[in-house]
Amino acid sequence: MRARLWTRPLQVLTAACGLVFALGTAAQTWLIITEETVGRAMALAGRTPAEIAAGAPELVATLRIVGVAFLVANLLLLAAVRGGAWTFWLALAVTVGQALGVVAGMVPWVVLQATYERFGPLGLLPTLVTDGGSAVLAVLLLISLTRSGARVASRSRSRG
Repeated sequence: MRARLWTRPLQVLTAACGLVFALGTAAQTWLIITEETVGRAMALAGRTPAEIAAGAPELVATLRIVGVAFLVANLLLLAAVRGGAWTFWLALAVTVGQALGVVAGMVPWVVLQATYERFGPLGLLPTLVTDGGSAVLAVLLLISLTRSGARVASRSRSRG
């Protein structure tokens, strides 16, 4: 008999987080990521006005593509309530990937500074909720994974 990767409460929590993260990702992608915000971040990073004019529209388009991908991925986390192993691994991949945004520094601080300047603390909320929340959920999923492995090892030792 295989040990379960996760508990029912963790499945429900993952699905609920998926919905919250999807809302945060949508807000980030369509309300926060604008040419004005990206342009300000580029200026803070030392880019010239000509570089900003040339690069901001393309960067906004790229960031929105990434945002839509994570929006879809977050909505797929709603499948966690089904409890299958594939949903566990999907949830782990999505949360680790999303947590890399702020936690691992993939989102440069100038972007956060530009967002704060433009929208105030409220503008940082989508990033903090989605990336920070994903980091917390990823840790919970990893704890569940290690406990699952410990249960498998314990069963193997008791049989042998």
